[in-house]
Amino acid sequence: MRMKDDHMRNGQLKAGYNIQTGTQNQFILNYSLHRRAGDTSCLQEHLEKFQRNTGRYPENLIADAGYGSEENYAYLERCGVAAFVKYQSFHYEQKRNYKKKKLYRAENMEYAPETDQYTCPQGKKLNYIFTKDVRSWNGYHSTRRIYECEDCSDCPVKTACTLSKYNRRIYRGEELIRLRREAHERLMSPKGVKHRRKRGIEVEAVYGQIKQNMGFRRFMLRGLGKVSTEWGILCMAHNLSKIARSV
Repeated sequence: MRMKDDHMRNGQLKAGYNIQTGTQNQFILNYSLHRRAGDTSCLQEHLEKFQRNTGRYPENLIADAGYGSEENYAYLERCGVAAFVKYQSFHYEQKRNYKKKKLYRAENMEYAPETDQYTCPQGKKLNYIFTKDVRSWNGYHSTRRIYECEDCSDCPVKTACTLSKYNRRIYRGEELIRLRREAHERLMSPKGVKHRRKRGIEVEAVYGQIKQNMGFRRFMLRGLGKVSTEWGILCMAHNLSKIARSV
């Protein structure tokens, strides 16, 4: 698959897999291997495997911002899973100067629902022009409403607002906005704060145990089936070692 580290900058393919691991109390409950470098499109396949093995979906799911997409939020909502999943701008939004430093982000612009217009900090109007259909790797369809500024040619802060040589455009997904708002409320609740504090030590410690303490750095086999079996043996070894230490 194509790795994130592409030193030659030619999109070369390398032998490797993206490992997804689900844990509870640092015991591995589920794992899956994928041929995609990004985590976002791997979540559904990972949870479907968990459902096949256990007959149910987890009650809560805690994950980092790499999984915070509209597709995943909608999927977890359909499955009845409480999603404590961050999105890319979550941490920036918690800072006191977020609105001052990110003044030209779409979510910080004033919106008038009666005219369906956004107003930028310079007082210019952004009008709705068309709706774009977006399709993900897994085939999920979503829509983005696109708004364009009337005229940015004489704007003194255009370089701070957009890198485009044309007028500023913003892309707004109504469903994504709703799902992010709900995710934000869950993450900021007392239960969400507790889960967020535990996430790093919950799952990252498992990878540290396997890679550092068990000395596993590279797969010995090739092929998705063989590598999946190899990782499954490592997961069983990890769980057995935790049981042995707790006795």
